Amino acid sequence: MVLTRVRDGVLVDVNQAYLNLCGYSRDRVLGRTAMELSMWADEATRERVLSPLATGGQVRDVDVTLRTQDGSLRQICISVSQVEIQLQAYLLFYLRDVTALRMAQAAVLSDEQALERANEQLNRQLTLHQMTEAVAKVGYWVVYPGDAMVHLSRGYCEIAQMGGAQVVPVGEHLQSVVDEDRPLVKRALKQMDDAIVEYRWRRPDGKVIWLRSRVQRQVELGVIRAEFGIVQDISSERAALQVAADQLAATQRSEERFRALTALSSDWYWEQDAEFRFIRFDGDHESTKARPDESYLGKTRWDSGVLGVTDAQWEAHRAAVYAHEVFLDFQMQRTREDGSLMWVSISGAPVFDSEGSFKGYRGTGREISARKQAEADIERLAFYDPLTELPNRRLLIDRLSQAITASARRSSYGALLFIDLDNFKVLNDTRGHHLGDELLKQVAHRLTGCVRSADTVARLGGDEFVVMVEEIGDTELDAAAQADAVGKKVLIALNQYYDLEGQTHHSSPSIGVALFFGQQQSVDELLQRADLAMYQSKAAGRNTLRFFDPVMQAAASARAVLEADLRRAMEEVEFLLHYQPVVDEVGKTTGVEALLRWSHSTRGMVAPAEFIPVAEQTGLIFALGQWVLAGACMQLVAWSASPSTRRLTIAVNVSARQFRHPEFTPQLLDLLRITGANPYRLKLELTESMLLSEFDDAIGKMGELRSMGVSFALDDFGTGYSSLSYLKRLPLDQLKIDQSFVRDVLVDPNDAAIARTILSLARSLDLSVVAEGVETAGQRDFLLRNGCKAFQGFFFGRPVPLESLQLLPD
Repeated sequence: MVLTRVRDGVLVDVNQAYLNLCGYSRDRVLGRTAMELSMWADEATRERVLSPLATGGQVRDVDVTLRTQDGSLRQICISVSQVEIQLQAYLLFYLRDVTALRMAQAAVLSDEQALERANEQLNRQLTLHQMTEAVAKVGYWVVYPGDAMVHLSRGYCEIAQMGGAQVVPVGEHLQSVVDEDRPLVKRALKQMDDAIVEYRWRRPDGKVIWLRSRVQRQVELGVIRAEFGIVQDISSERAALQVAADQLAATQRSEERFRALTALSSDWYWEQDAEFRFIRFDGDHESTKARPDESYLGKTRWDSGVLGVTDAQWEAHRAAVYAHEVFLDFQMQRTREDGSLMWVSISGAPVFDSEGSFKGYRGTGREISARKQAEADIERLAFYDPLTELPNRRLLIDRLSQAITASARRSSYGALLFIDLDNFKVLNDTRGHHLGDELLKQVAHRLTGCVRSADTVARLGGDEFVVMVEEIGDTELDAAAQADAVGKKVLIALNQYYDLEGQTHHSSPSIGVALFFGQQQSVDELLQRADLAMYQSKAAGRNTLRFFDPVMQAAASARAVLEADLRRAMEEVEFLLHYQPVVDEVGKTTGVEALLRWSHSTRGMVAPAEFIPVAEQTGLIFALGQWVLAGACMQLVAWSASPSTRRLTIAVNVSARQFRHPEFTPQLLDLLRITGANPYRLKLELTESMLLSEFDDAIGKMGELRSMGVSFALDDFGTGYSSLSYLKRLPLDQLKIDQSFVRDVLVDPNDAAIARTILSLARSLDLSVVAEGVETAGQRDFLLRNGCKAFQGFFFGRPVPLESLQLLPD
């Protein structure tokens, strides 16, 4: 911490931490400017930090480079505040050495172990891609909406002789399509309804090859997520078809040459007469057994039986054949000699004589079992979790969208169960990721056994699973009962012990349930509701089930808005301090309590009870608390200049999270020293519950601060545990009687007895007492008769801004 005068930039005070950081002695720096000490790495750095202050701006957590005494450079996170001390303007610099942090962050970026873990999952998914591409000699490409780049797989690039997998601009990629075929490709890309396009491609070495691409869209909830295509080199097939077409006007010699060509390829050649009966087969039969044998001669394709096609596909193919049209890549299944099934692809062209009369068909066929397996594997990787083989988030969303639509049609309820494994991270961190993976697989198996075959069990990622059940009731009550039964079944199943490589392990789930009926909620909203309910299960102690409550949603949404507003308010300094007087037995003001208030830009004043818990939960309370302490210290300095106010004390409430912060004590002591505030005029108010947590640490901090003059009051006394065994050990100066006892002290004998007991206890422990919430003269008089000598409440004054504060005279 460094304090400089605004008018000349001279350093007037620094703390030991700064001297340790820069290597200077105190005598070396005091009375000199930062430029004289060559502290700034350069003028640009100094200008960047200080220029916002010239226009009334703020400097918060800015990373700069400062030069130390030995000339070395350190990375510093710096914040600057403008303060006024004894009518002089100063700049208060907070410096934090982040050199080691920044070096660690840089090191993390290149950490080989992190890369190894990240690549392990990726490699598992890519290996199957690469194996299937290699076996089937196919590749694929993907284009994402709004992205002008096309992602090419390694198999694709090997076909096109482009090297390894690449990402290139779409327009640049299309330039390799032969000019005459480019419009055909663009039309297919626009159609995107399971389109098949064949086109010529010019490789980098200048050679032109034929490619076939099956082009599809991946659509979720009516939104295009990706466009992709599976690509195959069909140069040999096109060459075969070209030869077949040439035979319409060619001689027997050219026909024999074509047959010789197909005999050398993996394809087979076939011919049909005008009645569509097979009359010839050549090629392939001895090598792969995929070509029909001689028993097929004299039969039509439909006489032989067709598998693997729908009725609509089969009728469309027959219509094309009867119309004497060319057909390409008609895919069907056939039975091998050993009874196993294989996929084949058939392409053919009609044959006409010189007078134009139809004479039959000729074409080629090939086995595509490996290609079909590759397509199935690629689809599985896109829609299924590779570890558990359960549907992934993408497939779950698709099924959930359909279930919501079906629910409206059937007028039946469904339910979504969001399941998170308790303490899964502990297993991963202590016993290894391989055991964590094994647990996830066993959980997946158990979940599948808990539901019907028509229900969906999906893994969202990590240790999160979702179970979707449909048609579980016509009323909300019935559906809730059924969902509860499924949830309890899951709880029982997942609570059984697991055998992880011979080691016994116990795990439990937290489950959130959200019902759906019709299209009242979107898919995202439904998942969010189940997720919120799951977190309620966590908050309820884990290993339980909770249903979504709309009140829960409203509270979560309101809290998110409040947190965002709170962060903005800290940046724009929408906070202010109000002060409430504390008076003695004769009515003289002896001090005030500083109370934080938030003047929201649109909502007006926000109650502390609303925003303080959010500040506690988000960690913003430390910065807020430091701001309050700084304001109190500066006010003490201002009051010290006047004989009428220099005797006043200021009490500040300190939150549990703020007090437990390791930097709380040193920062408060630095603040007192730099501002010049009298520590004997500062009082910190703590609660009983705060002190019970980490009791010994609290005593140590209180003792250190009390030795410097800071006093302590125990706030809301009597509402907590109030154990004498710890009370006598705490270095306290004062007890504050909670207003809940003062409010009914005249009408409730119990409250009156409690107030007397607290006063008596304080006298025996030599502690002063302040009674909070005094609103009437009768309450004051009762407390006064029983020995209370200090009071605070609306009867003496409400909390008000400094300019409205009226100090009661001596």
